[in-house]
Amino acid sequence: MSSLLGISGMTFAGIVAACIIILVLIIGVWMSIRIVPQSSAMVVQRLGKYRRTLDTGFNMIVPILDKTLPLISLKEKVLDFDKVEVITKDNVSMQIDTIVFAQVVDTKLYTYGVENPMRAIDSLTATTLRNIIGELDLDETLTSRDIVNVKMRDIIDKATDPWGVKVRRVELKTISPPRTIQESMEKQMRAERERREAILIAEGQKKSAILVAEGEKESMLLRADADKLATIARAEGQAQAIERILKAKPDQAYLTLQGFEAAKAMADGQATKIIIPSNLANVASLFTTIGETLNTAKETPKKKK
Repeated sequence: MSSLLGISGMTFAGIVAACIIILVLIIGVWMSIRIVPQSSAMVVQRLGKYRRTLDTGFNMIVPILDKTLPLISLKEKVLDFDKVEVITKDNVSMQIDTIVFAQVVDTKLYTYGVENPMRAIDSLTATTLRNIIGELDLDETLTSRDIVNVKMRDIIDKATDPWGVKVRRVELKTISPPRTIQESMEKQMRAERERREAILIAEGQKKSAILVAEGEKESMLLRADADKLATIARAEGQAQAIERILKAKPDQAYLTLQGFEAAKAMADGQATKIIIPSNLANVASLFTTIGETLNTAKETPKKKK
């Protein structure tokens, strides 16, 4: 009976030991598994020394001997730093805040290169910005953002190489000059806008005056052409009237009266040659004279053309 109890006790102890071993193995396997998310990395230390970097996906480490550090994001970071007080070359004090786009490219250097890399980049950005703005005057600072951005990116990127960080871009977010400078700039911009407005108004008035003058010129030419055509038409009408009178063979009194009327009309016309016979009763002489005068009046406009 005692032997049976001893055997059962040993069996129970073996079962418990086996369970403990299995549990330890399960815990060990569980502790050795590391799942690294996408766009992340994890540094492994063995006994306090850098061992390796775990990539994305399933990874195994040695429990107790290996220790993993917190996940490091490999995504591009947007670092929005506080405003920095800077002084330009012409001794104008202003505040500028910057945005830095950076990305971790070497997890080992990022982990062991510098204490608190993001804080170090903040300080480096501030000192670099002060150095660059100190070489520029106010106008150059306000109009040369692209140049300042490129210079800062090159300097900061070179300085952060030992930290395992790649600086992609640097942008000046806002530039805040003193209030007095802002008021002066606003007055200058207002004066420039007023000057441009005055120029536009003057140009509009000039074009309007030119158009009015051209219209008056064309109107005068049209009126002159109309007067010329009217004179020619009147002369032709008078000639046709005389021809009809001659064909009708009027009496002496009528011809004399018409001779006086024709002489009166010729005196008011534009004829350059007028001959008045001494005897208006002489019908042949009168109408010959009138015909010659009308022919002369017809030739005169043709010469002007």
